[in-house]
Amino acid sequence: MKSAEIPLVPVSQDELQAMAYTDPLTGLGNRYRMRDKVRLLSAERASDPAPFTIGIANLDSFKPINDLFGSAAGDEILCQVAHRLKACIPDGAIVIRHGGDEFAFVLPLVFERAGAEKFGQMIREVLSAPYDLGDRNVRLSASFGFAIYPFAGEEFEDLLKSAETALYRSKRRGRGQITVYSKEIALEMRRATQLEQALRNAIISDAIDVHFQPIVSLSNSVAVGFEALARWSDPDLGFVSPAVFVPLAEERGFIDALSETLLRKAAEAALSWPRELFLSFNLSSVQLMDPGTTNSILAILGRVGFDPHRLELEITETAVMSSADTAHRILSDLRQAGVRISLDDFGTGQSSLGRLRDFMFDKIKIDRAFVSRINSDRASEHIVKAILAMCEGLDLEVVAEGIEDYAEAVKLRALGCGMGQGYYFGKPADAIATLRYLQEKYYDFGATDRVPA
Repeated sequence: MKSAEIPLVPVSQDELQAMAYTDPLTGLGNRYRMRDKVRLLSAERASDPAPFTIGIANLDSFKPINDLFGSAAGDEILCQVAHRLKACIPDGAIVIRHGGDEFAFVLPLVFERAGAEKFGQMIREVLSAPYDLGDRNVRLSASFGFAIYPFAGEEFEDLLKSAETALYRSKRRGRGQITVYSKEIALEMRRATQLEQALRNAIISDAIDVHFQPIVSLSNSVAVGFEALARWSDPDLGFVSPAVFVPLAEERGFIDALSETLLRKAAEAALSWPRELFLSFNLSSVQLMDPGTTNSILAILGRVGFDPHRLELEITETAVMSSADTAHRILSDLRQAGVRISLDDFGTGQSSLGRLRDFMFDKIKIDRAFVSRINSDRASEHIVKAILAMCEGLDLEVVAEGIEDYAEAVKLRALGCGMGQGYYFGKPADAIATLRYLQEKYYDFGATDRVPA
């Protein structure tokens, strides 16, 4: 018996072209449709180059939501985004799916920066409403980059590159940002690229340094450990703040290489300290989303010969929120190996109490924002008191960050805070200066019979 043959349905040339210009998931146009629209507008306005605008919208933190709820839910969100965008674009404009979680616009009647920003604000508001996934709702924000013809480019590829540059700047500034391309922004982005290359070279050449700031017992001001802090001074760029180069390494995808270099150097230096002193080291949100982080950290400690029980990893609430399930597994595995976990900047992130319930922390660090006002603002004093009482009930150690004077140290000690850190006790210093600090200020520095804490 012959198998049934499936008849071939003829497809017209117009239908083939429509398929080639359409995103199969959302039904919107694709990049080819955008390209043709831009080229048509350029040709129409060649003799009198009246401006028009293109823009790109990127959904913030879409990947964690896609990972958490599954690709089918992610596709549903993208379709709902497409439906909203199609419903609110002005006459004559088009919206297309640019790929992944990005959508793009061609706006023939938006002529200048203010108009582009106003459109971006409207779309941002439209996209911020909850998305219905049946048994749950999720919220998203979006970042935007706009480029205006002909100032940002006369050819499609140049105009698109300018919009992507503007979008990249928005993403660097945080969620829900809107940027319109300018020459100044292009220069800023070029500098960022130069900085990136210099940083990559510095990591390869082992030129990134580690400094250490003491963490002391407030009862006697004696060091109990040190926090490792990254420092970089480039021959051409001079001193570059870690607040600049660490986020850059996260954005450009080489934070792992930077972190591994820093942890290795910090652990090697800490081998020279008395064995009861701990090393505190910061983990980024990117590392808390990488299942390989645990093995990487333990492998470095093994090669250096540093006891995992002497290591404390500092994480922020925001970092935990980025990918909660993966972060929970990583931190659980590290704690099982003996590594202690400290929650940094407590009280300034999201869902602080929820994180304390869901995660097993060993220590809480009270943010400088509360410490700096503890003697001048009753609300800050009561917040610190409440944190200390809660941590006592949860059997958590506490470090007050950013202590800069005697009065703050005395107040915190009177309130029952166990440990402190800040310029009052010592500024970050390199490995040699840290050893000198210990020789001058640490009791019985030469003793050899200590055991790990």
